[in-house]
Amino acid sequence: MARVLKAAVAVVAAVVVPVALYAIPAQAAPPNIPSYSTAVSRLNALTVAAESHHASYDRDLFPHWITVTGSCNTREQVLKRDGSNVVVNSSCYPTAGSWRSPFDGATWTNPADIDIDHMVPLAEAWSSGAWAWTTSRRQTYANDLGGPELWAVTDDVNQAKGDKDPAAWQPPLSSFRCTYARAWIQVKWYYTLSIDNAEKTALTNMLATC
Repeated sequence: MARVLKAAVAVVAAVVVPVALYAIPAQAAPPNIPSYSTAVSRLNALTVAAESHHASYDRDLFPHWITVTGSCNTREQVLKRDGSNVVVNSSCYPTAGSWRSPFDGATWTNPADIDIDHMVPLAEAWSSGAWAWTTSRRQTYANDLGGPELWAVTDDVNQAKGDKDPAAWQPPLSSFRCTYARAWIQVKWYYTLSIDNAEKTALTNMLATC
C-alpha cells in the first residue's frame, strides 16, 4: 500500500511541477548580448587608450529616462521588460511584479528597490570617447533599449558599482560575470568607445570563465 501511495504522489508531482514552472513568465534580458567568440573578437577590435576628460563630466550631459512610448519612460520600459508579471498603472508605474537582479541573484517585489544600471556607466562612456559626441548621441546612448546597456538590478549593488569599470568592480554573482563581460564589450564596441589596459585585462579574465 505504501508503495502505491508513493507511486501516486510521484505521478502527481510529475504533473504539477511543470505547471508551476510555466505559471510565471520568464524574465527577459537585454537584447544583443554577443556570443563568447564574438565578444572575444570585438574586445580585440577595441582601441586601447587611457581615459580622459574626467573633470568635464556631468551626468546632465546624458539626457536620460526620456518618454519611450505612451506614458512610459525608459526606466519604466526596462522595469516592464525585465520583470515577471509586471502590472503598471495609467502613469506606467509598476503596481505589481517581481524582479530578479542578475548582478547578485536577489529578487524584489518593490520597484523602489530596483535601479536601472547603465552597463557601461555614463561617466565611463564620457571618459572613453563620449565627451566628443553630440548631446543627441549621448541621449541615444543613455536610453538605449536596443542593446545590452540597461539592466534592472538591486539598488545597493548598482550604487556599489558606481562609475567603475570591470578592473575595479565586478558583479558579486560570479556566475554572471561571463555575461557581464560580453555585454560590456558589446556596448563599447557598438559605440566605438575605447578601453584602457586594466579594463581589457579584466575583461579577458572574465571571458575566461565562460
